[in-house]
Amino acid sequence: MTTSLPARTDVLVVGAGPAGLAAAITLAEAGVDFVLLDRLAEGANTSRACVVHARTLEVLAELGVTERLKEEGVVVPRFTVRDGASVLATVPFGGLPTAFPYTLMVPQERTEAVLLARLREAGGDVRRPYRVTALAGDDTGVTVTVSDADGTPGTVRARYVIGADGMHSTVREQAGIAFTGSSYAESFVLADVRMNWPLARDEVSLHLSPEGVTVVAPLPGAPDRYRVVATVAEAPERPGIADVQSIVDARGPEGGRTRVTEVLWSSRFRVHHRVAEHYRAGRVLLAGDAAHVHSPAGGQGMNTGIQDAVALGRLLARVVAGEPATILDGYETTRRPVATEVVAFTDRMTRMATLRPRPARLLRNTVLKAAFSLPPVRAKLAYQLAELAAR
Repeated sequence: MTTSLPARTDVLVVGAGPAGLAAAITLAEAGVDFVLLDRLAEGANTSRACVVHARTLEVLAELGVTERLKEEGVVVPRFTVRDGASVLATVPFGGLPTAFPYTLMVPQERTEAVLLARLREAGGDVRRPYRVTALAGDDTGVTVTVSDADGTPGTVRARYVIGADGMHSTVREQAGIAFTGSSYAESFVLADVRMNWPLARDEVSLHLSPEGVTVVAPLPGAPDRYRVVATVAEAPERPGIADVQSIVDARGPEGGRTRVTEVLWSSRFRVHHRVAEHYRAGRVLLAGDAAHVHSPAGGQGMNTGIQDAVALGRLLARVVAGEPATILDGYETTRRPVATEVVAFTDRMTRMATLRPRPARLLRNTVLKAAFSLPPVRAKLAYQLAELAAR
């Protein structure tokens, strides 16, 4: 059952995924009057994004969230790149200049649950289900038209609106902000499985093969739980045991030793690499997937979005407190370059991983082995994956 909405608020946040929740916590801690809406009747109950990198852990530590997330996750101190039985690169995170020199594997529904609990402690909550249907802005605010579960329309007047409502963002479309880029030809399989994976659970592994790119990462809960992400020419809508088994057999380090025993959850999706042309249109601002989407190689999407949201929440808190609105211009100039670099980086990783001609693959493998034998190269990639440059 939907609850009534206030007629006015300082900040309206649309979308209660990780970015929207992080923005709302930041606003709540600053004492800003806000409303957080989501179109779903309940939060995420599937794992989807599961990688939390060092820079995001630093940001969430300031919100009192990181230690709670660590209780829910698996600490993974290294990243490897492999082609069959050959290890092309090992990238340790242990030397990173951070209090969190590792990657944390946490299913998204647990990340959202921890963020929501923290938001409620700070005095906020999510209003759902509400769907945004229109925005009309002027010099003093934005009038947002919404509909509830029954289709009953209503409006909320906000001084500012944060669109954190995903790749198909209504807020972005209503604000007239272009979302430029393209999509990959292949579909992606995303599956949480139980399997007897032959590699140690202290690494996330990227497997290169002419069949496609595959990422395997450990998940919390049991020693045989793993996330598998793989490009497939035409994936089934709900990949099953046989589908995932064929992927790890063809692309894994020792396919004959891997046996998938259960698919806990799976999905098929298409991946785009796009960035919003602007992060701000007057009093409307974007964060998370509404502002950028890209290949899951590197697991940086949710991380970049959470960092966006906290930075934006802090700026809006300052404006609501009386500072000039021109400081909001700094949001795009600092956060959009981060997104464009992540999009370019993950695109390079994806295309490099899926080379098909044998001579090109042999050359790639030779170059990777030589380059990653050098400590500075390993350190640079670890730093980039961890998004520490976004500080």
